[in-house]
Amino acid sequence: MSDAPVITNIQKYSIHDGDGIRTSVFFKGCPLRCLWCHNPETQVYERQIQFDPEKCTGCGRCARACPEQAISIDPGTTKACTDTALCQFHGKCEEACVTGARAVLGRQYTVREVMKEIMKDEMFYEQSGGGVTLSGGEVMTQNMDYIEELVKKLHREMITVYIDTCGQAPYENFHRILPYVHTFLYDLKCMDPETHRKYMGVGNSLILENLKRLSEDGARIYIRIPTVPGVSGTEENMRETIAFLKNNHIHTPQINLLPYHNTGSGKYAKLGRTYGGAELEVPSKEQMEHFAEMFRAAGYSNTKIGG
Repeated sequence: MSDAPVITNIQKYSIHDGDGIRTSVFFKGCPLRCLWCHNPETQVYERQIQFDPEKCTGCGRCARACPEQAISIDPGTTKACTDTALCQFHGKCEEACVTGARAVLGRQYTVREVMKEIMKDEMFYEQSGGGVTLSGGEVMTQNMDYIEELVKKLHREMITVYIDTCGQAPYENFHRILPYVHTFLYDLKCMDPETHRKYMGVGNSLILENLKRLSEDGARIYIRIPTVPGVSGTEENMRETIAFLKNNHIHTPQINLLPYHNTGSGKYAKLGRTYGGAELEVPSKEQMEHFAEMFRAAGYSNTKIGG
């Protein structure tokens, strides 16, 4: 199972990742570094330790439980410290911690194991018109042999597959699974390439090119626009997005404007990182309605606020 992707969560009864009741599978690893990322634990492809120092009492149970002796108690802070070069992420420390200060993020599943979890909720998919959403991180930069096997099995079970993607991946990865994917939830974060590079860490040329090719190849695509005031949440960006969709004949039955929120900001400290979006603002209800009306006036009648 050494080539199996790392999965952080298999979330049941999800209603925000596509139509109907869905099971969302979150893969670990993403080529973007969005300043406001709500799921920073999915940015790197490897497993990680999440540590909450406020919950740590310095009892030493985690250190005693670690076979690799990767954990020690800092005499200055009296908190546990982990040498990530030694850590094997097997979770012994998490099991030993009585305060819930530690967690191992991510584990590898075989395709069979993922399918077993998914099939437990088959009746909900049938009744609600739901299915499975593969999310992340970024699905399309994972081991594509694994992803292709998974979507083929879901297709044979007549379970609809949605792919939540930022678009920053080789197009051949999209092409090989296209026959088995019902809908792509495609993020368009920002049209200006330099602004995109500043806030997402990479330019957007590949993202835009892949969107055009997916549309040309007949994919069903929902456009999703994370709306951050001063970045993507501007009239100029919304006008440019509308122009791009129209000029390139991108067919999309639905557009979702996703208002920025900072509910994931607390995760950063637990990963030993600083949240970079502290200066970002939450869009007002009036702003979101104005942007939605811009799309509706341009002919995109099925424009929704939220996911």
